[in-house]
Amino acid sequence: MSIEVGSKVQGKVTGITHFGAFVELPGGSTGLVHISEVADNYVKDINEHLKVGEEVLVRVLNVEKDGKIGLSIRKAKDQPPARARQSRANDFRSKESFEQKMNRFLKDSEDRLSSLKRHTESKRGGRGSRRG
Repeated sequence: MSIEVGSKVQGKVTGITHFGAFVELPGGSTGLVHISEVADNYVKDINEHLKVGEEVLVRVLNVEKDGKIGLSIRKAKDQPPARARQSRANDFRSKESFEQKMNRFLKDSEDRLSSLKRHTESKRGGRGSRRG
């Protein structure tokens, strides 16, 4: 069976390292799932997600001329539509009118600017600073 870029195949985890997992593919070839391609969220310890001997569905990302195969577990999963992935916070913000968004932005901006001014004036010895 030839391994084609973009295809989904079932494989078996044969080894785990700090940078990823090696997966044996049909036909005896082996590919690497980089730690960044294991899950949609940040993976600190790959052992929390995969075990040696586990069967996994992977998508072939690339096949190098020297035979190295790049794989992804997270891209092999069927992704929900983009709208379904929005968080509740994004849903709330999308329902805000333009004026509400602009008012929130201006308030946040003014708060940050006044905090920055207070901080820099005290370091420069400006009118708000205390002298001993």
